[in-house]
Amino acid sequence: MTVPDSPRKLIIGVSPRILRQVPRELGFRGKTLQYLEQSVAHWVMALDAVVFMVPTVERESMIRRAHIDIPDIVAALDGLILQGGADIDPSAYGEAPTHTVGAVDALRDRFELDLLRAFAAAGKPVLGICRGMQLINVAFGGTLHQDLRADGATPASHVHAELYDEHKHPLRLDPRTWIGAIYGDTEEGWVNSIHHQGVKALGRGVVAGAWSDDGVIEAIRVESPAFVVGVQWHPEFHDGRDADLLAADPLMQAFLDAAEQARRR
Repeated sequence: MTVPDSPRKLIIGVSPRILRQVPRELGFRGKTLQYLEQSVAHWVMALDAVVFMVPTVERESMIRRAHIDIPDIVAALDGLILQGGADIDPSAYGEAPTHTVGAVDALRDRFELDLLRAFAAAGKPVLGICRGMQLINVAFGGTLHQDLRADGATPASHVHAELYDEHKHPLRLDPRTWIGAIYGDTEEGWVNSIHHQGVKALGRGVVAGAWSDDGVIEAIRVESPAFVVGVQWHPEFHDGRDADLLAADPLMQAFLDAAEQARRR
């Protein structure tokens, strides 16, 4: 008796954060670490997909970019998640940095821009979280507020160092948009807030779908056949500790559904 093959699980790539100044207690003196905070991986795995980290490859490193082609990565994976982290270098959207910009990593910017454009071109889904949402907007010609308060976009602070992921604000969702469809009748909610930059001008074909109570854009989607979306909050930290926060799983399930549809095509 033969047992039919089970369809393989979806394989999702997650771009890493980069740590160049490694604390002495971790060892690795003079080395660079690339890492995932476990909440993103666990969030994906909890909905029955497999997670792989996609290491950023430096042109000057031992492994040259010629050895690892972006199309090879796209072909091997079913979707891409761009996680949070350092500020995006303003040169990526044609601006000079002001004193408000924090640490940047132009290498990570370039590699992730290459990745997300390639996934979008292949019709495979991309989910951007916080910095990842901002990078999607930049990839399609949009710009960012280098600092929301300094730019006059809002008098409210969207980041609180001591509260970190416990800092939150209300959210307004447009029911006519992709994220409104995901959450059904929910037009309002609460989300965490861990960012000081934000979308200024939307990129080509980029549409907003949710806003904070002070008008800062909190969710975007690129108008294309591919499911290229981003949220400004960190849904991976919406883990049930705070019942007021918008549920995370509907967003991840929509992303994985899009990955499954792309795989079938």
